[in-house]
Amino acid sequence: MRYFPDSDACWLGGPGAAQVAAARLVGTTGTPVPDALAADHADAAVRLGVGAGAAVVALELDPDDDLGPEGFRLTRTPQGVAVAAASERGLVYGYHRLLTTGLDAAPLGEHRPSAPIRMLDDWDNLSAAEHLGSVERGFSGPSILFADGAMVADLSRLRDYGRLMASLGLNALCLNNVNVHDAGTHLIADMLPDVARAAAVLRDYGVTTYLAANFAAPITLGDLTTADPLDPGVRAWWAEACARVYAAVPDFGGFVVKADSEGRPGPFTYGRTHADGANMLAAALAPFGGTVFWRCFVYDCRQDWRDRSTDRARAAADHFQPLDGAFADNVVLQVKYGPIDFQAREAISPLLTTLRDTNVVIELQVTQEYTGQQKHVCYLGELWAEVLGFRIGRDADGGPSLGALVAGPAGARTGFAAVSNVGAGEFWTGHPFAQANLYAYGRLAWDPGLDPADILREWIAATYDLDAEASADLEAILLGSWATYEAYSAPLGVGFMVEPGHHYGPNVDGYEYSLWGTYHFADRDGIGVDRTVATGSGMTGLYTPEVAARYETLEACPDEYLLFFHHVPYGHVLHSGRTVIQHIYDSHFAGVEAVEAMRGSWAALRGALPARVVAEVDARLDEQLRCAVEWRDQINTYFFRKSGVPDAHGRLIHA
Repeated sequence: MRYFPDSDACWLGGPGAAQVAAARLVGTTGTPVPDALAADHADAAVRLGVGAGAAVVALELDPDDDLGPEGFRLTRTPQGVAVAAASERGLVYGYHRLLTTGLDAAPLGEHRPSAPIRMLDDWDNLSAAEHLGSVERGFSGPSILFADGAMVADLSRLRDYGRLMASLGLNALCLNNVNVHDAGTHLIADMLPDVARAAAVLRDYGVTTYLAANFAAPITLGDLTTADPLDPGVRAWWAEACARVYAAVPDFGGFVVKADSEGRPGPFTYGRTHADGANMLAAALAPFGGTVFWRCFVYDCRQDWRDRSTDRARAAADHFQPLDGAFADNVVLQVKYGPIDFQAREAISPLLTTLRDTNVVIELQVTQEYTGQQKHVCYLGELWAEVLGFRIGRDADGGPSLGALVAGPAGARTGFAAVSNVGAGEFWTGHPFAQANLYAYGRLAWDPGLDPADILREWIAATYDLDAEASADLEAILLGSWATYEAYSAPLGVGFMVEPGHHYGPNVDGYEYSLWGTYHFADRDGIGVDRTVATGSGMTGLYTPEVAARYETLEACPDEYLLFFHHVPYGHVLHSGRTVIQHIYDSHFAGVEAVEAMRGSWAALRGALPARVVAEVDARLDEQLRCAVEWRDQINTYFFRKSGVPDAHGRLIHA
């Protein structure tokens, strides 16, 4: 392909993309060919549709079609495939979907997104010198957008990012880190010409541009001494700031805001509510049609580990449930899927089950902060599909799915947001196979009912030209890899047990006595956090009654969430029939064995993939096995020393 000149082309570099790029691209019934699509084709003759002997991709734009503002239809024609849509954005998405699958495997029929918001948030800083580097929690190389305090001059990598997003129907990108440092604050001021450059690139691919805003920007930029959301001067300042932004980028989407968290200022600084803060920004954006995405990750309720009545897992619900219905129509609450912080296993956030009069998007994390940092194979499509399939009823089969709730009714501002995993490294996502996570997020945001195994097979077919046996080997490596990571890391939903700060590798007590509320409370008798209404923090009572009933008692609580909701003796018998301590031993031995099996599948597959991919995966699989062994040995030794209970199977545990 003639694009992606300096990097791997991900799933737009496979056999299907080459097939489409060789086709003639024509507009029918007066439909003009968008420049961004014409640029994907090999030469001017093909772009103009005058080449002979090639298949034809026909574009049909009909504003009266009932496909909606972003839907498209793919139909077979005698010459090739037709892409029909009611808008240019729909054409762009349909064409790029075809570019992913190829003409022969084109998914014929009508395609409409499940929800209006399908966003990626890039946690990019303006400089590698900023806190946590060029990309916060980034494991894929430096930012594709910023370097040395400025936006890069060459935005070709951003254009390729736009192509990848369009192929998944992702329609929004926040350019910068939600932890907005002083330098990033200037994006809404003197750096607006750069924002306009980026927006012009993304616009071609149906992607709307957003910025993360510093709630204290009026102070940071030196104009005011307060950021109080009810102060008339502050409200006027933001109104003027928004007017400047929209003068530079007329189709600007709005702001993503993280306030009152990790030391960042917010409404609480001034004794105000988060509705006060969000609505102030919403009022400034409203004349231009803009939206505020207000993150509910608010946990500056720093804890004393001695006090078990305080519970970080309650924080978001305690702050936001009483405000349901108090937010402006153009405010969207951005809620992490779990109440703690993107763990490999975490209960659903109570906010996602209880907010009924407020716009909500679910927030996922594509970057693998707590799931191996793109050094480990960990296919997150399975995790997200399980989350989105969660039923809001008394049992696992009752009530609507979380995915349906997030999609929302027609006309609502609802949907999906996720922390991206891209960087300027050759493979975009660090580990070549972590591309599957970016792909899976986009596909599930478009249709949360998709099977993650089917999504994975799509990605394999689009990315690599493999025979059936090699495809099966790659599928064997990825499918189940989330369960493998969970098996050798923190057990039964308790979470964390990672090295503080960088969050990679095991440290069972790393956060146990910290201020951040990520405890496991293991002692000689048992482990787990009591979050019940009856005897604990009462966090289970924040769910709807139907969901609360599934977690409140030991009899009802699923094994995989046991230690998230209950403190139990090591001898407690799980629904599986094993004791807690034996489960810990068994799962950690099994997790390492599963990584060894991955390496066996990889040995059979290596010869079918490009040498540069092989070299990268070789090194990362070696590190995954080393780290899995370290997890196994530290966890098993720790709990053997705590409990004094030996492994029933007599395996080696270092005392």
